[in-house]
Amino acid sequence: ETQQIPTEEVALEICLSNGQKVTVNILTSDQTEDVLEAVASKLDLPDELVGYFSLFLVREGVDGGLTFVRKLQEFELPYVSITSLQSSEFHILLRKSYWDIAFDSDVMENRVGLNLLYAQTVSDIERGWILVNKDQHRQLKSLQEKGSKKEFIRLGQTLKYFGYIKFDPCITDFPEKGCHVIVSAGNNELNFHVKLPNEQMKEGSFKVTRMRCWRVTSSQVPVANGTSNPCSSAKCEVKLELAFEYLMSKDRLQWVTITSPQAIMMSICLQSMVDELMVKKSGGSIKKMLRKRHNGSIHRTDSQQAVKSPPLLDSPDPNREQIVKLSTKLSSVSLRGISASNSANDIGGNEFHGNYAFEGIGDDDL
Repeated sequence: ETQQIPTEEVALEICLSNGQKVTVNILTSDQTEDVLEAVASKLDLPDELVGYFSLFLVREGVDGGLTFVRKLQEFELPYVSITSLQSSEFHILLRKSYWDIAFDSDVMENRVGLNLLYAQTVSDIERGWILVNKDQHRQLKSLQEKGSKKEFIRLGQTLKYFGYIKFDPCITDFPEKGCHVIVSAGNNELNFHVKLPNEQMKEGSFKVTRMRCWRVTSSQVPVANGTSNPCSSAKCEVKLELAFEYLMSKDRLQWVTITSPQAIMMSICLQSMVDELMVKKSGGSIKKMLRKRHNGSIHRTDSQQAVKSPPLLDSPDPNREQIVKLSTKLSSVSLRGISASNSANDIGGNEFHGNYAFEGIGDDDL
């Protein structure tokens, strides 16, 4: 929706991973890329490295925990997005936008790029997003005291969950319905840390190259208030789900569903992993991928076109009360509410994200 707001100069605060804030002077009508370039200019980050970073909308909890709401979209007006939320919990955060740690080398060649990556690595370790044992912690501390930032990042790269985004605890139907799970995205996979009904903890990963397609759906769920038709009243909340079809074995595809307010952010992560894999597969580089943005409009590559998939046979929750379909603009998710439907079977192929990086499993993999 285009919002009628007067164009004027304003100051906007952008957070860095180390808690520092950078204030940039922008126009209220500036889009995400304009703001990103203003931040880079303020930090002295060279033009050729701007595309390695993105702006994210995050929410900071009272305990200092960080919840990623979404990556800011190209057409979004960051100033309007953040001020319309009218809450000091929300911030815009600068963070690296790629997954392949090989790109860290490009960024570390520059002093500012190195400092940004170093701050992000320190922050992720402090938050417990990157797992560190006592011996590794001692080595990291020693490198920190020496001011050896590159070596610190290099050691960080060898640690579990380096470069992953960790999501808030949520619910999954894998391996069975109603399991509590902590999902992390990184290294071309979604990692699950699942608590089974018998209190046992299990960990496993779903590779993006084995996901045939995925979709984000939104349904209206009544807030328990004792009325027979609660969704007609205001006592109703939106439930977001990410479902992906996964190649479990050579001839067996299975749908896995995650119920989380962060389902859109998870979908954005999956699509950016696919885009990156496709660029690498075609022999391109992240720089080429990013250069396309500077021609005034973003040219979609093949990996960013939605593939029509057949309707689901075993769609999760076929009896859900009401479904509002969400269509995703893949590289940047845009929510487009389509008419509410009473049946999950009405979900057509257009709401699926087909995966160009999907690979079959050879006998060697089984």
